[in-house]
This record gives sequence, C-alpha cells and structure tokens, in this order.
Amino acid sequence: MLFSEFCDKEVINIKDCRKLGHVVDLEFDPCDGCIHKIIVKSRFSLCSLFCDTAGICIPFRDIRQVGPEIILVELKEHR
Repeated sequence: MLFSEFCDKEVINIKDCRKLGHVVDLEFDPCDGCIHKIIVKSRFSLCSLFCDTAGICIPFRDIRQVGPEIILVELKEHR
C-alpha cells in the first residue's frame, strides 16, 4: 500500500465510533522499516486551525483493521 492511499482513509475509533480524521504522517523504524505510529489530524479541531502540530499519535498496535475506505483503531482514551 502506498502512503498516498493510506492518507486517503478516514480513521475511526471503535470504542466511541468517532471520526478522528485522516492520516497525515507515519513514524517508522528506519532500521527495519516497520511502522510504529500513525499521526492523524482532525479536520474539526480548533487547534488545527491555528497550528500544524495538532494531531493524534496512534500506536500501530492500536490499529484493528485497514479497509478500502477507513482505518479502525481502538483507543481507550481520546482527548
């Protein structure tokens, strides 16, 4: 899967069924190439209007499923 395809997907938390936004970046290990976190930026966050750093870091272990249009994650706590 290409990064551009990954970024087109909506991220949804299955704990509360909230739309979290879209993937804007990935954190990976340069030695083995494995993804450690995805960074999601909400389109509706007030902070996202004023700064580029607003986002949610989601550990790769919390991703439950990657589908054709959405990514399901399980976050116990969400700000």
